Amino acid sequence: MLLAAAVFAVAQAASCYGAETIRLAVQKTGTFAWELAVVRAHDLDKQADLSIEVTELASAEAGKIALRAGNADMMVSDWLWVSRERALGAKLTFYPYSSALGAVMVPDASPIRTLADLKGRKLAVAGGPIDKSWLLLQARLKQDGIDLKSEATIVYGAPPLLTAKMLGGEMDATINYWNFCAALEAKGFRRVAGIEDILPKLGAKGRIAMVGYVFDEGWGNANRDVVARFIAMTRKAKEILSTSDAEWEKIAPLTGTSDAATLRVYRDRYREGIPRRPIADEEADARILYRVLADVGGRELVGPAPELEPGTFFHAIAGD
Repeated sequence: MLLAAAVFAVAQAASCYGAETIRLAVQKTGTFAWELAVVRAHDLDKQADLSIEVTELASAEAGKIALRAGNADMMVSDWLWVSRERALGAKLTFYPYSSALGAVMVPDASPIRTLADLKGRKLAVAGGPIDKSWLLLQARLKQDGIDLKSEATIVYGAPPLLTAKMLGGEMDATINYWNFCAALEAKGFRRVAGIEDILPKLGAKGRIAMVGYVFDEGWGNANRDVVARFIAMTRKAKEILSTSDAEWEKIAPLTGTSDAATLRVYRDRYREGIPRRPIADEEADARILYRVLADVGGRELVGPAPELEPGTFFHAIAGD
């Protein structure tokens, strides 16, 4: 099943030292791969007495299949999916990884200055009709009496395709994933608003980590010390990336860019997205935003659960 789900899979052999092993399903082009490169370069895995086995996959969906099939212990996804899976009987759980979110981007010379100016425009939306950022944007504008879904021309597509359409001048604006927004920003495009900017109007108290490490609750409870060491290890990698510009030069090939300006924006937006809040605060905001998303996205998005499922957030890390 794993091989069928992935375009390719590369397993990194476990080290020979007697460390406990964590099997990770990692999207090859994702930011998790950047952090793992830092982990390996600084021997953070050895310091944590962990052996990291990495299976590189072509998509987030392949990672979900790997996790559910028992071919991986952990992957990166969002708490919305975890809550939905719990409602359907799969006891997954979530620990915050990143609060880097997408944005509404326009050409620098665009007359669009506010979100309300999107009315009547041609808007490219990455991720499809039930993309979280798109739903949150709709919810925010409904507060101002604007039904953006019907009052703008919406074009859905894959993030790279929509980025190309923006660069080609085919669209008035786009709402895209944070790294694609960073690439546009480096080319002179302007942020009308980041998704994090609209969250307070929707009831959130802070910048929320929508994406996190996802694993089976039973496995996490049986391996709490392993999970704690893994989290501590990745925090060290994040701190290195948050303070060392030279480290970004080393991982530049993994980001897919050789352009210095794009790398700088990647670096700055990544650093802004490092979670630093207590997990209780993250969970409280997730409960609020879940209701917003459930209201706009309906059953197609959240499944049978009208509220964030209990146990969605993993609380067994000391200091949280």
